[in-house]
Amino acid sequence: MLLLGAAAAALVALVTVPAAVTGTTSTTSTTSSSTKTTPSSTTTLPPATTTIPPTSTTTPGLNGPGMGLASSISLPPKGRGILTGEVITIDPGHNGENYEHPDFINHLVWNGREDEACDTTGTSTDSGYTEAQFNWNVAIDLETDLRTLGATVVLTRSSNTTYGPCITQRAATGNRAHSAMAISIHADGGPPDGRGFAILVPVADRINSRIVVPSLEFARALRTVFLSTGMPVSTYDGVDGIQPRDDLGGTNLSTVPKVFIECGNMRNATDAALLVDPRWQRSAAAAIAAGMVAYLREVGRVH
Repeated sequence: MLLLGAAAAALVALVTVPAAVTGTTSTTSTTSSSTKTTPSSTTTLPPATTTIPPTSTTTPGLNGPGMGLASSISLPPKGRGILTGEVITIDPGHNGENYEHPDFINHLVWNGREDEACDTTGTSTDSGYTEAQFNWNVAIDLETDLRTLGATVVLTRSSNTTYGPCITQRAATGNRAHSAMAISIHADGGPPDGRGFAILVPVADRINSRIVVPSLEFARALRTVFLSTGMPVSTYDGVDGIQPRDDLGGTNLSTVPKVFIECGNMRNATDAALLVDPRWQRSAAAAIAAGMVAYLREVGRVH
């Protein structure tokens, strides 16, 4: 399984962690999130979600209207490293109980251009493994990697057993934390014969105008490293794995560099076999962390 270890190797190559630091290291190009489906009533629920470490604390000011039962959470560094002093926001897309609260997730919010649903349920594999669970698992692996490297990590939700937040709050969480960067983690529900990952980048819309260029730079750095996971670039979404989108509130409303990553296509059997594998999920998280470090090095924030 050489490819599964390649992303972790890339992270090690990019980052020298001091010995004192401990820990573990959507469809077509015009598709909106509304195409993602609710798990059927016969779907087997995924295993119990990972719990947040006991050192975590909710952060006053990061929660508010539109959160549903979800709450954002700030996690301190595990030690000193290349990311010491940086704040990074991770947004695990959707939530495990969104499908049980249609009135909440379907109410309209302003996404920076037009009204859209507060959130969606996400997609699932043909066997019923939910996107919300995948997003959460990768987010937890990623926050561990980043905190090990010295970052403070803000999560837009603190479990996979509630519903919300709205897309407006997901963007606001990263903005209020004054994050160096933010990422929204997803997996797509594309055509069964389509494969691969796509990175969705913002299009200028007044609020986010200053982050369009740095977000694209982040996307390019991330794309380079994410290929080490063995997941190819999307065969149906974007160009060379990057797709500008003007219909996503999470990036339309962001004032910090931010991208969405569709880590693969849950409706494709080959991609799905990777997406449900915990080893591949860890590899994906390591690749995202390495891409973040690569971008921050390019812009001179870390050395």
